[in-house]
Amino acid sequence: IFDRHPNLAIITHHMGAMLPYFEGRAGPGLDQLGSRTDDPDDAVALGRLCRRPLDYFRMFYADTALSGALPATECGLAFFGADRVLFATDMPFDPEKGPGFIRETVRVIDNMRASLEDKQKIYEGNARRMLKLRLP
Repeated sequence: IFDRHPNLAIITHHMGAMLPYFEGRAGPGLDQLGSRTDDPDDAVALGRLCRRPLDYFRMFYADTALSGALPATECGLAFFGADRVLFATDMPFDPEKGPGFIRETVRVIDNMRASLEDKQKIYEGNARRMLKLRLP
């Protein structure tokens, strides 16, 4: 679908789940799809792709709803890049019914190893760009 619609914006929740953490396994593992099994459908599917499977995963967007997990947020940021990460919190599903996850996500973004420019993209810039919103 990304080959036909390269500007399609699909947002994954929870910073892409396990994918950033499994990058080293998912990349080489999916590159071999069909070479270690006798299922012909796997090889056919891989043959139809214009890019590595991992490159398609990097085309997704991810949100920061990780309940205040700094290492996981930095791992996801390294995988997707600052231009593809959006602020999110899972509010109101924390024990405080909302403010806790907001507070923890802000704490994580403020403390992660990223430039002020990248943090601004995550907080609002990427959403404004995607939604074509301009500042008043």
